Formats: sequence, structure tokens, C-alpha cells
Amino acid sequence: MACPKKKTSHRKQHQRRAKWVAFIPNIAKCSNCGEPAISHHACNSCGFYNGREYPKALQKKKKVTA
Repeated sequence: MACPKKKTSHRKQHQRRAKWVAFIPNIAKCSNCGEPAISHHACNSCGFYNGREYPKALQKKKKVTA
């Protein structure tokens, strides 16, 4: 592995870390059941997205809660 020749300055460290941003996901109503769901993702309660059912989304939820 390569070794840096010089120590990274505090200014450079802060500049690098300044680009990290936490975001709040957009929440919308599910068109099938009306429960709140993350936009552009399958609904956690019914497994529907864009008029189709995705059973894999429900399987993942069941594994986490069990």
C-alpha cells in the first residue's frame, strides 16, 4: 500500500468531509394501500410499486422483523 509523504492538513481534511451530506428520503402515499412509503420504492406494507406486486420486498421485511 502506498504511504503518504506528508501529513494531510486540517484544512484538507475538512474540505474532504464537507461534501458528506445526510438526506431525508421523500415519503409519499402508496397508490394501492395508502400507507406512507419511500418514493420510487416498493411499499413495505403491501409490496406494490407502479401497479405491480413485488413479493421480494415483503420477504426482506419479514426476515428483518423475525
